[in-house]
Amino acid sequence: QQQAHQAETVTGLAVKSPIVGTFYRRPGPDKDPFIKVGDSVEVGDVLCIVEAMKMMNEIKSEYSGKITAINAEDGDPIEFDQHIITIE
Repeated sequence: QQQAHQAETVTGLAVKSPIVGTFYRRPGPDKDPFIKVGDSVEVGDVLCIVEAMKMMNEIKSEYSGKITAINAEDGDPIEFDQHIITIE
């Protein structure tokens, strides 16, 4: 139970998925990821793509800061409001 509590404690700002879909870190299979841990981002920068019903939805940053965690991998199914990226 203690481990579960630790997992919920997030330092920094949580980027959550606005939709249910499939997570992608890069714009295409042969492209570089939008972001890596340690990258600095500005408000409006594209962080990832969530594919829903064949639509590619760019998820843009609402915050400026440094990426400290990416909690999903290419092709992972994600839920609405799932914490996918942490920015500090």
